[in-house]
Amino acid sequence: MSTTTPRNLIQNIQPPEPVVDIQQGIASVVLTARLTPGGDTISRGLVWRVFNSKRDENNRLPLVQTLKGGTGNIDLPTGIYLVHASYGHAGLTKKITLTEPGIVDEDFVLAAGGLRLNAIIFGDLPLNEKKLKFDIFSQQKTGNYSRNEIVSNIDGGTIIRLGADTYHIVSRYGVSNAVVRADVIVTAGQLTDATLIHRAAEMTFKLVSEAGGEALADTRWSILTPGGDLVREVIGAFPAVILSEGDYTAIAINGGDTFNRDFSVEPGLDRDVEVYAQRQ
Repeated sequence: MSTTTPRNLIQNIQPPEPVVDIQQGIASVVLTARLTPGGDTISRGLVWRVFNSKRDENNRLPLVQTLKGGTGNIDLPTGIYLVHASYGHAGLTKKITLTEPGIVDEDFVLAAGGLRLNAIIFGDLPLNEKKLKFDIFSQQKTGNYSRNEIVSNIDGGTIIRLGADTYHIVSRYGVSNAVVRADVIVTAGQLTDATLIHRAAEMTFKLVSEAGGEALADTRWSILTPGGDLVREVIGAFPAVILSEGDYTAIAINGGDTFNRDFSVEPGLDRDVEVYAQRQ
């Protein structure tokens, strides 16, 4: 996940020294933010960070104060400051110059919206939401052809606040190969609902002596593609593995003996796969 923070962003700003006449005194600053121009002010969920524009001995901008909630009210000595407004993963930094005592209103237009992610199985079938996670990346790739990770391991149905932009979404169902991707546009001032479609199912593996028999404990499983690529390794009597649609081979090792069976995965068809412990 990216380690970029409001402080890191602001440290890179080099505000020029303005030629202004600043009267000594205290200014009462009222900070408001909204998603779009002319929209309602945001009443909660904001984090305001106020930095002094003069760098300290470590060449960093000193943090003056942090406020949380909606509208921020802060009394500051007259001078020049950098103010960062965070709203989830959206944010905006402005330089404010307080030239004289009095009340100063500063309004921030964040150009932000919300994104709510969900997923289903192909055929409009429900899936196990406890095994579903989402990651959000920037749509643009960096110089090394990778995308910047914005937030990871999101549960389905969670509303994520983001700046208006296009984002690359990764939906992971289980921990094997059931992964789908999509690009989604977030519009300022709106909640965007996006539903991704998985073509996958949950397979439960059993090593048995006969059809319908008791599963043998301490079995080591390897799930392979037709080309021999390893998809998943697990240990247990009846492990459940979510797999993407396709053909596979299940290899079971128990007591030094190896058994195998070919099987197929169809979207939404959760089922048992029995491998027979029969020596050839």
